[in-house]
Amino acid sequence: MLTATKFFRVDDLMVQIYNNDAHMAQDVARIAQNYLQNLIKQQDTVAVLLATGNSQLKFLDALITLGGVDWSRITLFHLDEYLGITADHPASFRRYLREHVEQRVSMKQFHYLVGDALQPVAECDRYAKLLQAQPIDLCCLGVGENGHLAFNDPAVADFQDPDSVKLVKLDMVNRQQQVNTGHFSNLESVPKYAFTVTIPMICAAKKIICLAPETRKAKVVNQILSGDITTECPASILRRQPQATLFLDVNSASLLA
Repeated sequence: MLTATKFFRVDDLMVQIYNNDAHMAQDVARIAQNYLQNLIKQQDTVAVLLATGNSQLKFLDALITLGGVDWSRITLFHLDEYLGITADHPASFRRYLREHVEQRVSMKQFHYLVGDALQPVAECDRYAKLLQAQPIDLCCLGVGENGHLAFNDPAVADFQDPDSVKLVKLDMVNRQQQVNTGHFSNLESVPKYAFTVTIPMICAAKKIICLAPETRKAKVVNQILSGDITTECPASILRRQPQATLFLDVNSASLLA
C-alpha cells in the first residue's frame, strides 16, 4: 500500500507528502474511496464537489479504477466554469468532468454550472440553491499558482463571502496559467470572467481533499503553509479547516523548511 513519506500539521491543516504524484494520486484515491464507502453505509445519498485541472486527473482515474463505490448514491457538483463557454469547448470544465467522470460511472446526478447561460446572475442563484439543498460531504480541490481555490483569485476571494456562487473577473496570473497548462492556445482566448463556488461554501464541506503536486506549485505551497492566512493567498484559509488535508509530492514541497 502506498502511503505518504511525511505527515505534519500546520495550524488545523494536515499535510501529507509523497515521493511522486502517482503515489499521491493512488493513496488519495484510497482515502476518498474509504470515506465514501463509510458514508454510503450511514446515509442515503452523498454530495461531492469536484475540481478540474491537471492535478485531479490521476486522482480521479485512480478513484474510479479502484471501484467499490456505489456511485448511484452520489450527487456530484463542480467548483467553477468559464463564463460564456459552451459545454463542448475543449477547455470547458463540464466537458472535462463529463469525459473523465460522468461517462465512466453511473452517479445519482451531476449538477453542472452552465457556462453559457443566458442569464448568468440567475445561474449563480440556481446553482447556489442546489448546493445549499444538502450538506457537501466531500470537496476535492486543486490550488492555483496565485493561491486560488476554484476561481477565487486573490482580488476577489472573500473569507466571509455572503454568496455561495458568484461571477468573478479572472486575474492575469490565473489566465496565464490556463495557457501554460495547455487549456488555451493564447491569453486572448482565455475568458475574462467565470463562475465560482465561494470560499465559505468550500469550507462548509465535511471533508476537504486538496491536491497540489508539481514543481510549479512549490512557491504557492510554501506561501500557503508559511505565510499569513489572508486573501492574498486564498488557499491559506485551509489552515483553519481541521477537516482538510493538503496532499503534496516532493516537487511541490521542495521549498518547505
